[in-house]
Amino acid sequence: MKFSIEYSPVYSMLRVDMQQGEQFRGESGAMVSMSPTIELEATSSGKGILGTLKAAVGGESLFASLFSAVHGNGELILAPSAPGDIVQLDLRNETWFAQSGAYLAGDPSLTLDTQGSIKALISGEGLFLSKISGTGTLFLNSFGAIYTKDLQPGERYIVDTGHIVAFPSTVTYTIRKAARGLFSTIASGEGLVCEFMGPGRLYMQTRNVSAFARMLQPFVANSGS
Repeated sequence: MKFSIEYSPVYSMLRVDMQQGEQFRGESGAMVSMSPTIELEATSSGKGILGTLKAAVGGESLFASLFSAVHGNGELILAPSAPGDIVQLDLRNETWFAQSGAYLAGDPSLTLDTQGSIKALISGEGLFLSKISGTGTLFLNSFGAIYTKDLQPGERYIVDTGHIVAFPSTVTYTIRKAARGLFSTIASGEGLVCEFMGPGRLYMQTRNVSAFARMLQPFVANSGS
């Protein structure tokens, strides 16, 4: 199986060249096109009952698409719903955490789960993450371009929660308000941030989906008048 990321970094798509007998898993709705030699089957996201419930509350898909090259070699094209980039990670018995909605595709052997409590999601005081574990190739997508930060052991770095894409389990984090005090929080326009501590590499995105939605709100409201 061969992979190539094309049209990076804003309108990226993933091309997968599959050999007969190979399988690949993608996020539901991510398929752009494929060869007739490939068959598509809707499967469970593999997150378990509690994970599925959390995914539903968090706005994630409850299903995944399993692509199988049954009738010969073929080409599969996948793309995220938002304009942005795609990053490839090769996991070797590792665990990574990704922002909700960042998972695009990966090896079917990878285990997907959801981390974060429903209470935290509803209150807005927590972080809802996809947990991906195992050995295999993983593809994540961003809103905007992707940039990275390598943390040394004990090194700290602060990231707005809306700009997080992914980080390995070697990185720990705490969640807090960006500014100290109520007035500073309101005046700065900043909400919650994650304070990470290394070692490990952080993947971040240059745009924030929530901020983009707020920017569009006046235009959406005016269109209905």
